[in-house]
Parts: sequence; C-alpha cells; structure tokens
Amino acid sequence: MNLRAVLPFAHDTLRKVVRSGDYVVDATCGNGHDTLLLAELVGINGHVIGFDIQQVAIDATRTRLEKAEMTSQVELICASHATIPVYAKQPVRAAIFNLGYLPGGDKQITTTADSTLLSITHLMELLEIGGVIILVIYHGHPEGKTEKEAVVAFCTAINQQAFHVLSYQFINQQNDAPFVIVIEKRKPRQS
Repeated sequence: MNLRAVLPFAHDTLRKVVRSGDYVVDATCGNGHDTLLLAELVGINGHVIGFDIQQVAIDATRTRLEKAEMTSQVELICASHATIPVYAKQPVRAAIFNLGYLPGGDKQITTTADSTLLSITHLMELLEIGGVIILVIYHGHPEGKTEKEAVVAFCTAINQQAFHVLSYQFINQQNDAPFVIVIEKRKPRQS
C-alpha cells in the first residue's frame, strides 16, 4: 500500500467526484493549482468559480489557466471566500479550500476561522448529494492553529445523518503537518 500525501489525496478525491459539466468552487485560489485541476475536470461545459483575497493570487491563477488554455470555464473573484453566498447560487458538486497563507506570499495574510466557517456553511447548503467540500488545513502558524480548532470543532458537530465527514492525516508527522477534512453530502434516508 502506498499512502498518498494530503494534496494528492485531495486531488484524487476531486477526480472521483467531479464530472464534466459540473459547477465547482475553489475557495482559495492561491497559485492556481486546484483551480486548474477543477477547470480540467469540469471541461468546457462546466464552471469553476475561484476566490482569493489577494490580487497577486488571482493574477497567478489567471496566468496558470491561460497557459493551459482553460480560461473559458473559470470565473475568478478577488474577494474573501466569505462572499461565496453573493456569487454562488446554484448546486455545487465540489469545493476545495487550502487554509493558511499564500505559498511564497505575505504570511500575515491568512484565512480566518470566521470567514471559513461562514463559507463552509453556505457551501453545505448548496452541495449536491454525493458532492464534497475538501479542506486542506495548514496550521503551522498562530492564526492557522485558531482556525484549525474552530474548523475541527465545527466539522465534528455536523449532522451525521446529512453528511459524512472524514479526516485524513498522518499522525506521526512533526511540525504541524497539514491534513485534510472531506465533507460529503449524503442521500437523505427514506422514512
């Protein structure tokens, strides 16, 4: 058996869930790696809506998409993922978050518990049956630790009748190794 690192695990999960024509969200574009993968998965008939609070991240994502000729199905928004309710109004097949700060960017600009929980809550309402919200949690900085605690507490309390919640992590790693939480919307039980 070959255990997958957290990002490959998150991407494998997206590949298993997202189909051509789907509507998906990248809640934290960063350098555009997840956005590009989502654009490839939904194809020209799908739609990716991507958020980041930093224009430098939006620009890096746009450049990555242009090089891959994948811009037609992507809408990039320079705003907090807390604004997802303003922009995303239709059923969502998948969403991904990379919580923390922009790799190679200003480490003082980070995601926060309040905005993250607000956006997760809205996405849970929009999520299709069988759809997923993937949270890649980087917590090796002070705000990251606060955010991690809030997100884990929130996810632990999610109704198990409506959602499956999985934590994927390596428990013998040092230095606050990142981990993944996957929230999957379940089919309602028939009474």
